[in-house]
Amino acid sequence: MAGFFARSNRAKVQQVESAAVQPIGSDTLRRVELLDSFENAGLGWFWATDAQGRLIYLSENAMNKLGCKAEEIIGTHLAKLFTHEVEEQGGQQPERPLNFLLGARNSITQYPVRLALGSSEMWWEIAGKPQFDDHQEFIGYRGSAKDISSSFQSRRDAERMAQYDSLTGLANRHRMNKRLDATLQAFRNSKRSCALLMLDLDRFKQVNDTLGHPAGDELLRQVAARLEKVVGDKGEIGRLGGDEFQVILPDMDDRGDLGELSQRIIQMISQPYQINGSRAIIGTSVGVAVAPYDGVESDELIKAADLALYAAKGGGRGQYRFFHIDFTDGAKHRRQIEEDLRDALENNELKMHYQPIVDAKTHMLKCLEALMRWEHPERGFIPPSQFIPVAEDIGMIKHLGEWALLATCKQAKEWPVELRVAVNVSPIQFARDDFPALVKSVLLESGLEPHRLELEITESVFVGDAERTQSMFEELKRIGVRLALDDFGTGYSSLSYLQKAPFDKIKIDQSFVRGATEKGNNNPAIMSAIVSLAESLGMETVAEGVETKDELNLVTERGASHVQGFIFSQAIPHEELLERLEKGELRYEPRGPERFRADRKSVYRKISLFHDDHKYNVTLRNLSKTGAMIEGLLNVPLDTKVVLNLGGGQLAVATVRRSDSHMQGLEFETPLISDGADGLCTRHRVSPYQIEAAGKPLEKLPDDPYEMLMAELRATGRGKSFLEVDLSANRRQM
Repeated sequence: MAGFFARSNRAKVQQVESAAVQPIGSDTLRRVELLDSFENAGLGWFWATDAQGRLIYLSENAMNKLGCKAEEIIGTHLAKLFTHEVEEQGGQQPERPLNFLLGARNSITQYPVRLALGSSEMWWEIAGKPQFDDHQEFIGYRGSAKDISSSFQSRRDAERMAQYDSLTGLANRHRMNKRLDATLQAFRNSKRSCALLMLDLDRFKQVNDTLGHPAGDELLRQVAARLEKVVGDKGEIGRLGGDEFQVILPDMDDRGDLGELSQRIIQMISQPYQINGSRAIIGTSVGVAVAPYDGVESDELIKAADLALYAAKGGGRGQYRFFHIDFTDGAKHRRQIEEDLRDALENNELKMHYQPIVDAKTHMLKCLEALMRWEHPERGFIPPSQFIPVAEDIGMIKHLGEWALLATCKQAKEWPVELRVAVNVSPIQFARDDFPALVKSVLLESGLEPHRLELEITESVFVGDAERTQSMFEELKRIGVRLALDDFGTGYSSLSYLQKAPFDKIKIDQSFVRGATEKGNNNPAIMSAIVSLAESLGMETVAEGVETKDELNLVTERGASHVQGFIFSQAIPHEELLERLEKGELRYEPRGPERFRADRKSVYRKISLFHDDHKYNVTLRNLSKTGAMIEGLLNVPLDTKVVLNLGGGQLAVATVRRSDSHMQGLEFETPLISDGADGLCTRHRVSPYQIEAAGKPLEKLPDDPYEMLMAELRATGRGKSFLEVDLSANRRQM
């Protein structure tokens, strides 16, 4: 086919358009020849449609490019040549679909389209103008096109580089911020929810320092692949930089589902990695926030998820947390801990407490575990779960570890009875090449016999160079100290490592003890396997966290050689321990509940209860996943339906199953779920959209949204059904 303006084709087109042939002057001929040469040179193509949008002409070069013949393409509607789904083009989408422009008879300028024909991906840029006859009747489009596949691909690659992380292939911070902004804006109009997960890696710096930055990069790539496997098509994952990741989950607000997903992420990321022949073990913590409950704007939601992550790390790491308004104060508290911790050593605020480890059969004291305690002069006792992660983050853990080792050995030397003492060693401390020299120095300075010192090491020390780790073990054993593997079963140490490492003791983590006495629990079998393994390797075993008599009986039956837990004693100050040792009180009597009770937590706080649109003030005494005990109402009939307001938009619909004077036992209609820590929460909350529908502006949940809603409804004029009792003042009120 010759060019669109060639003489042979001009006549055909003029016949199709029923236009009269006009004499062509020399200027017109030169113009036609110029357009023909432009078309034949492949610089661009021409096209034309009839009034119905059907193609009546396309340059022969264009058809050759498409691999089509004229009879295959002439008569096809122009819009059908191109896919309806237009991909991102340099981050910009056409304002109107092509069908709309053609139907509205608008001019088309530099409009990028993707060809639906042909096997390879091809992009054109088209332009065109509507044409009208002398009577202003629309007769079709006349336009041009050019192939922009190469330049488009370059722009798309550049856009991808600007929006995606080059190391992992995940979205970068810029793209994630844009996606979150756009999602939240669109979802506000359609009253939908969106969850945001923030996570960073625990012990990632240790991998970088031990194996090098290339290994760290490979680890990040493997983490990204695992995240994609867990999250799948539920949302988009981004790497914000360093070891920080973010996940956007549209249409998710069920905290049960979010908790399960967070736990799967933690478990998946915590499994071992093989990197260039070396083995690496890391962990992660996850913070969860949900729009519009925890924030309406993207900066609010990001801040909420960050605070939740902060709380998860402060709680001991390897955990998830849902955002709670109290975390705002918690972040300030953590910063204050960071500032005060630097002075704690110098001001003599840190003390060593000791928890007994007893013989499982005789209950005689055999060893004491040294545990660091911080008594702040203004804020009182600060748990190690709060200040140890801070010490690791600010680089103080080495100094704290050295102080604890020396202080413990000096105090143990004072004991009137020769007992072993166990000291926890952080993975950061163990990774230092000078650690054996430090142990030698401390033993020399304190005068403690090496065989009385037991170093408790967690499975994370197996990260990195296995030969170096084994060499460290052997050097410590040459000094004469004992080695204990702490929290066994919670990490991923290989049995081959366990066989090579010269441990004297394995400590069975309390997670295997807790709930082991319940019917159908598999933990007893796991305990038996650990004990058998330890015995075959000539190692002692310690069951940690034993709190009840049925747990004590179980771990003894399963063969644990030693027991540690509140059933015998909590950690006590050195002065109290010395007094006991001087009296020769080396045998401990088990003291604790007869049986383990799952999930029931003793609480004491005021909450609101609603019945028939009336509010009552009651006291929550205990709480479990399936129910609660309250007091403060008199003679409530059985099977009465009530609503407990647990705060923060959390409502628990319940039925009265026990009623005894001023106390009621309630059964929840929907069980509560774990909040990622030691607490419980509801799956769903009062939606801010409900508050908006009641005439209030849309914002994140206030402290007590349900009472705000109930205030709008409380106009029935009906009296209260129950007598309300203020037990604290010992008086009754209506």
